[in-house]
Amino acid sequence: MDNPTKKILLASPRGYCAGVDRAVVTVEKALELYGPPVYVRKEIVHNKYVVQDLQGRGAIFVDELDEVPEGSTVVFSAHGVAPSVHVEAAERDLKAIDATCPLVTKVHAEVKRFASEGFQILLVGHNDHEEVVGTAGEAPEVITVVQDANEAATVEVADSSKLIWLSQTTLSVDEAMATVDVLKSRFPNLLSPPSDDICYATQNRQLAVKAMAKQCDVVIVVGSVNSSNSVRLVEVALDAGAKTSYRVDDATELQEEWFT
Repeated sequence: MDNPTKKILLASPRGYCAGVDRAVVTVEKALELYGPPVYVRKEIVHNKYVVQDLQGRGAIFVDELDEVPEGSTVVFSAHGVAPSVHVEAAERDLKAIDATCPLVTKVHAEVKRFASEGFQILLVGHNDHEEVVGTAGEAPEVITVVQDANEAATVEVADSSKLIWLSQTTLSVDEAMATVDVLKSRFPNLLSPPSDDICYATQNRQLAVKAMAKQCDVVIVVGSVNSSNSVRLVEVALDAGAKTSYRVDDATELQEEWFT
């Protein structure tokens, strides 16, 4: 007997967010204006096909500024950088172009504001993620990174009388709030940010996956392994009732047994 017809559901919204589009266009415009090579500190966005395409046009991706020749043009990625990176770029006479997502810039501004007002800051996020490294660099003396609910149960702060939590913009909303709930149970004075830090595009895509997950035998997330958003969407799908979920970079990674 032939296999029954399989139905494919497409989540909506899906695809790149405005911050990714803006960052990619920034590199493209820099290449047009200055000509190659244009250096980019870290991957402009966490998508290997975007990176490969820009490399083909003359972008050179580096991990740190000491790999960039003095006087060259350098673009900072959508994930943002610490103030010390801006200082280093100026000292090395680099033409620095900042492609930081405006929603990440908002979190940086919140850090500076609350640090200046004497708050200790609990930054909910993954401590090795470029966004968190850049955000924490705004005020490292008052920021403690909390990765999950387990860390929230044991984290200590110098002064809990003036304490606020902020977050990485690309977290799973449910995971972040589970961490915050633990923090609130331990620190009664803990304040919440004046506005939601998790990016609206991240939230919309998570809600779209949640809405369809229970209808699906398998949820396929197309995205790179180092993309926090892509990894979180797999987790969201499984938590929302999908039987299985996988992340792939492209169609060549699909396995026939996933669909039988």
